[in-house]
Order: sequence, then structure tokens, then C-alpha cells
Amino acid sequence: MKPPWDRRPVPDARQEKKRNQQNIMKACRKSFTEELLALAKQDKDIIAVTSDARGSVTLGDFAKELPEQFVECGIAEQDAVGISAGLAHSGKKVFACGPACFYVARSLEQVKVDLAYSENPVTILGVSGGIAYGALGATHHSLHDIAVLRTFPGMTVFIPADAQQTKVLVGKLVDYDKAAYVRVGRAAVPDVYPETKTDFEIGKAIQIHDGEDLAIIACGEPVYHALEAAKRLDAEGIHARVIDMSLAIKPCDREAVIKAAKETGRIITVEEHSRYGGLGGMVAEIVVEEAPGTEMTILGIPDENAIHGTDKEIRHYYGLDADGIYKAVRG
Repeated sequence: MKPPWDRRPVPDARQEKKRNQQNIMKACRKSFTEELLALAKQDKDIIAVTSDARGSVTLGDFAKELPEQFVECGIAEQDAVGISAGLAHSGKKVFACGPACFYVARSLEQVKVDLAYSENPVTILGVSGGIAYGALGATHHSLHDIAVLRTFPGMTVFIPADAQQTKVLVGKLVDYDKAAYVRVGRAAVPDVYPETKTDFEIGKAIQIHDGEDLAIIACGEPVYHALEAAKRLDAEGIHARVIDMSLAIKPCDREAVIKAAKETGRIITVEEHSRYGGLGGMVAEIVVEEAPGTEMTILGIPDENAIHGTDKEIRHYYGLDADGIYKAVRG
């Protein structure tokens, strides 16, 4: 149901269903835990730690099949991060899994000190990130995580765009030598990449659509919406370059941003995050130093508590879906 304060039409449900049928839909959290379980069966040093979130994370099969490699901490995210740090310090390959909103708020000091500062290479899987929790509201949104975590020396940040990118990322993080934060959503998402693509690189952006009129830079689920908007713009003679920064937030692919700014002269960033300090802020910092004069628009959540609604309704209300991106380009 459309929120009463939203005067813009929500995309037609039948059209959305048709689009979903044309795309493979799988939740990134499920892709993550399935691959983690497969790898853990071959490597007994892989440990999954959670905070009463095995259901929402989809760790049920892991806990059942590999109980000796599974640690349940209860509703105690601070303890979970501290325990994970100790296990990593002892040589284990640790994945601390739970709701993103709690791992980057309640346990933030432990993430800063026990992981980043102490150089313990734990991977945090933050599920239901961004606006994924929908009607649960501001207490459960994680709209500050990029802004905070990218300031921690020794911390890396990834927000994969689809299930395939997520799956490949898990394998890269098993033996990664830095603390990592991986934020994924809750619902199934359309594929951006085919199952055959496995050559993702940490710290490298991917240009998934060519264009010279402007660049749309996105991370996470908005990457798909940016691509759909670009296809619509192509039909009108506006050619937008789409850049997926999902694995290149930190470490950041500065060269991709600089190249886009200098070659197009206009950048729009899209993210499920506050407009302040996130992907848009990061891109703006680079642009002001390396390509001043570039026109920039940052699409994100403004300085307010996000409206209540489903994730689709919230995304539409703030112009973070394909329709909103298209309108931002057209002005």
C-alpha cells in the first residue's frame, strides 16, 4: 500500500512481477551463506558467529551441518565482535553475521578497536542493510555505515550488487588480510551479472554500461536500478555510463571516478545511505580534488528519519529506483 504522504505513483505491481520473472531473483544473504557453508565444509578454520540471527541471516543450514564451526552469542553484538576478534587472532577465518544496523551501531567501538585497530581480519556480514527492514523504521535502517566505517584505518567496505557478486566475494574474503564489512539487503534481487562472471576484483569498479553524456555511479541494489534507468535513457538519445562501485568503496577505485568525471563532466551517485558521507560524499571528495567543475547530484536519504513503508516504497519515495534515477537525469 502506498504511504499517504507519497504523491508519486508506486510502480505497477504487474509490471514489476513481469520484470522479476524475466530476471533470476535471489537474496544476496542467501548467496553469501550458501557459499560460506560450501567453503567451510572444506576448511575447518572457517567459523560463523552470530547474535541470535541465524534465521534472518539464513545460517540455519550452517549451524545444523557444522555445529563445531558455529558460535551463537545471543542478542549481544558487542560480544560477538569481541569473540570474533579473539578467534581471528588465534588463526581462525571468522564471519560475524547479523543485522547491519546493530553491528555498525551497538558494537561500533568493538569494530573500531578489536577489528580495525587491532588488525584482526574478521568479516562482518550485515544483513538487511540500507532500507531493507522497511516498516521497522529508523531504528533498523543502516544509513550511516559507509560514512563511519570508511574512516577506520584497516577497515574495508563492500556492498555487493547481486547474488553472483556476493558469492564470489565470499571466496575472496576467506583468506583476506583485513577486517571487512559486507552489507547486503533482505529481499531477492535481480541479477546484474551472469553466473559465468567470476573475475570481480576487490577495489576495482566495473563499468557495466557505456555512455559519454554522464556517469551514474552506484553500489548495492541501486546498481540494477541505475542500469535500468540507463537503458531507458538510451532510447531517448541520452547515453549514461553506469559504474558499479560495490566492491570499490574501500578500498576505493579513485581512477574510475576521475575518468568518469573528466570524460562525461556530470556524475549522479545512487545509494541506500544518507546523502552525507557515503558513496556520494566519497565521489564528491575525489571530484573536487581531481576534476573541479564536474556537475554532481547525490541521490540518497536526506537528513531526516526515513518514511515508513516497504523497501520498494521507501526507495521509490526518495527517487532511488529506476524511475527516480531517470527523473534525476532528465532534470
